[in-house]
Amino acid sequence: MEKDKAVRGFSGGRDSIMTDRYGVIGHPIAHSKSPVIHRLFADMTGQDLSYDAIDIPPEELSSRVQQLLAEGFRGLNVTVPHKAEVVKLASRLSSRAELAGAVNTLIVHADGVVEGDNTDGIGLVNDLRRNLRTRLAGTRILILGAGGATRGIIPALFDTKPRDVMIANRTVDRAQTLVQDFRMLGKISACKFQELGGQAFNLVINATSAGLRGEMPPFPGSILGPETLCYDLSYAMQDTPFVKWAKENGAGRVAQGWGMLVEQAAESFYAWRGVRPDTRPVIARLPGSPGATDTMKMRLA
Repeated sequence: MEKDKAVRGFSGGRDSIMTDRYGVIGHPIAHSKSPVIHRLFADMTGQDLSYDAIDIPPEELSSRVQQLLAEGFRGLNVTVPHKAEVVKLASRLSSRAELAGAVNTLIVHADGVVEGDNTDGIGLVNDLRRNLRTRLAGTRILILGAGGATRGIIPALFDTKPRDVMIANRTVDRAQTLVQDFRMLGKISACKFQELGGQAFNLVINATSAGLRGEMPPFPGSILGPETLCYDLSYAMQDTPFVKWAKENGAGRVAQGWGMLVEQAAESFYAWRGVRPDTRPVIARLPGSPGATDTMKMRLA
């Protein structure tokens, strides 16, 4: 996508003439790693842009987004709690955003049309395939949790042609709703956490938020084996509770969502700038990677 014209922006407390403006909106947002990642992408690709974290309370979402667009922002990333509500603010939706019912990227096109996209699912799949070298075709996938995060990744996972996808949740009703919504994509089923015993899976994805609160749901350890990859959509500077649980119960491999964070950001960057950044140097600096440095860990903390 070629840039049709430059806008006057602001970056780092100084005037930035001819600098395109981007940002991430959420509430809270101070913890976001997106500004660091996108600035690294910009440096790597020679793109002149600014990227800031912008805190917007839910009750101000519509007015503030309209204000940012009026000020010349060329695109926005969207994080919790706004992914579902911001759908209403887009002029049109990409097919994957429409399927997910959520938007994590707003793209301002040259004609002024604001498109809502969702790069979460492809970000996860790219991390699994490219960085973790995981084969997904023909595999059994279990997703723990039935909230918005699960809805956002199901379509992209089915694009990889798995054998089947199971959604487990504390209450089965929410999981069954997702089954109804996505049954046209492939074999998908739902159950409660405690009903998982006796089954085995190649990939187990934690899409619950309970682990970060120190409350591990009753996942039976029998679902894991030496060939199982356990992937936590959440990420932290140390092992998350889910990753600890997976290691203790014999998972063959474990991973946090750092790679997904970088890969979904790269998809957004490409949609905005028409340039696809190399994610490998960024991922190599992430916590847990051999190339991670103390300086990078501090920037990402």
